[in-house]
Amino acid sequence: MAFKPLHDRVLVRRVESDEKTKGGLIIPDSAKEKPAEGIVVACGEGARKDSGELIEMAVAEGDKILFGKWSGTEVTIDGEELLIMKESDILGIIETKAKAKAA
Repeated sequence: MAFKPLHDRVLVRRVESDEKTKGGLIIPDSAKEKPAEGIVVACGEGARKDSGELIEMAVAEGDKILFGKWSGTEVTIDGEELLIMKESDILGIIETKAKAKAA
């Protein structure tokens, strides 16, 4: 992928939601909500303070994250639908890349 977010922006791939409920009912596409979880595909280098000092990003490529329902801008890159959002739109990290490899 030839896309690099700038500053404190993050490129995110949504995690697909479940097709069935816990009770076994199949959820039709029209009734599904877009998931608010995703995997970080790419990160910018971070924001800058007024002094010019770099504020390092708290997320990294491969992190599984939780973000707000209305966060980000939907874009299509290389035929894939992704989200671009500011790091501040991310509510938390569910699983880091390092933890995912260890499991």
